[in-house]
Amino acid sequence: MLESGCKAVKEGMLEKRSDGLLQLWKKKRCILTEEGLLLIPPKHPPPPQQQQPAPPAEPAAKIKELHFSNMKTVDCVERKGKYVYFTVVMAEGKEIDFRCAQEQGWNAAITLQMVQYKNRQAILAVRSTRQKQQHLASP
Repeated sequence: MLESGCKAVKEGMLEKRSDGLLQLWKKKRCILTEEGLLLIPPKHPPPPQQQQPAPPAEPAAKIKELHFSNMKTVDCVERKGKYVYFTVVMAEGKEIDFRCAQEQGWNAAITLQMVQYKNRQAILAVRSTRQKQQHLASP
């Protein structure tokens, strides 16, 4: 996603529940694109833009990419106090919990982009199948 130069659909802060024993909520700077969700630690520099030369080798391991091709659903929306809690379920079954202020609408934005991505993939698959059938049918 970083390399492909996808434009940001939404940017802002989300809180992600850590996997550790204490399961603390950690703030992440998030960038939602047409391909997925980037999770960036708040002190980490922003990802390089497509036009700029690559900066000196930095550990990109801190940036987590949740690609829509690996995402199954956005589940368990619950409104409690000022927060909306939701879970991103990945294809391999891993669940990642998030929360944000209700008015931010991150869960809806992620769901919408994921559905649009899956629809684009389905259309491409149908076109590919039709092209193969036409190619086989032509003498």
